[in-house]
Parts: sequence; structure tokens; C-alpha cells
Amino acid sequence: MSRHTTGVLAVLTAALLWGTTGTAASLVPQVGALAIGSAAMGIGGLLQALIALPALRRSRHALAARRGMLVLGAISVAIYPLAFYGSMRLGGVALGTVISLASAPLLAAVLEAVLDRTRLRGRWFVAAALGIIGSILLCLPQGPAAPPAGPNIPLGVILGLIAGATYAAYSYAVRRMMRHGIERSASMGAVFGCGALLLIPVLLATGAPIVSGPAPLAVTAYMALIPMFLGYLLFGFGLARIPASTATMLTLSEPAIAAVLAVLIVGEHIGPPGWIGLGIIGLSLLAELAPRR
Repeated sequence: MSRHTTGVLAVLTAALLWGTTGTAASLVPQVGALAIGSAAMGIGGLLQALIALPALRRSRHALAARRGMLVLGAISVAIYPLAFYGSMRLGGVALGTVISLASAPLLAAVLEAVLDRTRLRGRWFVAAALGIIGSILLCLPQGPAAPPAGPNIPLGVILGLIAGATYAAYSYAVRRMMRHGIERSASMGAVFGCGALLLIPVLLATGAPIVSGPAPLAVTAYMALIPMFLGYLLFGFGLARIPASTATMLTLSEPAIAAVLAVLIVGEHIGPPGWIGLGIIGLSLLAELAPRR
């Protein structure tokens, strides 16, 4: 099997694992979004830092010199899971996942335009318009007899946008640190490890339901060890073997996986407007990620 093929398979497997998080969280409704989010990213982030200890020691001076990016990334890592799982609890698994992940590439372009003084391209405005249209369709009632996917869809959308913004921010911070010569494992370990430390107080304050029974404990362990820890290890493995643009494109399968699981397992209903909206959001991502001439 070629190096490129193994990289593609690794990234697709990571996207598959990430796509299960919303469905897994929905299986333990007694565990709040703050608890499940802080546990998944907190424990997963600490494990990322643990395996990166040798690289962190080698890069400690370089990390200190880029502490601004480290702080930005760590705060974003801490906010992201709280907003992401909150969005799914309030807006539904499909809506929360799609809004969070579809908005991230668009918001990343805005972040680069502000911080790096790059220029927003015409395709960004096309992608943004398609994304807004698709999101509106996804938020519309999906049928007269369809049960609501979540109790508060507007707030779920807002939290999804916050999740997308923080996802873009910590990705930007890690990328900037690597550009300045910091090892990939050190950049990831530092950002996720420091973000995990910020999440520990949230976990201690809200995590009592996690240990209330075997089901919450098992789901939490699964989310921390499989999607968060193993998923990011696979993504890093794949990123070392295929171009970043290819890896990013492959991870677009995650929202589709999450939506299908939400329908098949959670029992959410997505009517024709929602499926059309999902398709339009997919077009918006393709428009943003299309190769430049």
C-alpha cells in the first residue's frame, strides 16, 4: 500500500471517528454538554500532551517565544468542545455538527484576513453565501409531523458558529507555530495540553453525572480515547503523508457521517429542506477549498 493511500485512509478513519461524537453524546442525555465536552477534550488533550513530552522539552524555548499563539490556541481548545456539544444538545446532532464544521473554513479565512492581512477572495463570498443559505434551510421546520431536532435551534446555531470560530482559531495557532519551526507534535501537544488544563475545572464542577453509572462512564471514555485521542493521532499520521488541502477535503465527510448517524441512531428527522441545505453547505465548502488557478 502506497504512502499516499495510507495517509488517505488514516484521515478518512479520523473523520469517521469524529463523526460519531454527537451520536455518542446523545446516548447519555443525563450528562450535560459542559461535562461531556470538558471530559472528551480535556482527557484527550492531556493524552496528546503526554505523548508529546519529548518534543515539548526540545521546543520549550520556541514555545515560550510564541506564547501569544499558544494562549490563543489553548483558550480556543477550551471553548470549542463546550460550544460544540452545547450546539448539538440545543440544535440537534445534525444541525450542531454541520454548522460547527461548515463554518470553520469560512471563519478561518476571516481570521487570516484580519491577523495576516490577507485578502478575502471572491470564492470566499460565494462560499459564505451558500453556507448561509444552506444553514437557513437546515434550520427550517423539516415537515409538519417532524419532531424538533433540538429544543432551541437558534441558540444551537449561535453556539455552532462559536465552535466553528474557535476550531478555526486553534487550527490557525497550531499552523502558525509550525510555520515558525516548532515540531508538529510539540505544537499540538502544547495547544491541546494547555487547553485541557483550562477544561479540568469545568470537568470537576460539572462531571458528577459521568460517574453516576456504567453507561455515562463508558461513553465518556470512548469519546476521550477514540475520537479525541486516536482521531487526532490518525489525522497527524495522515497529514504527514498527504497534502494539507487533501486532508482538509477528506474531513468534509465528517458532517455527512454525523447527519446520517443522527437520523439512523438518534432518530432525528431531516426533511427535504434539510437535505437540500446539507447539499448546499457541501457546495460552500467545495467552493472555499477549490484549488486556486
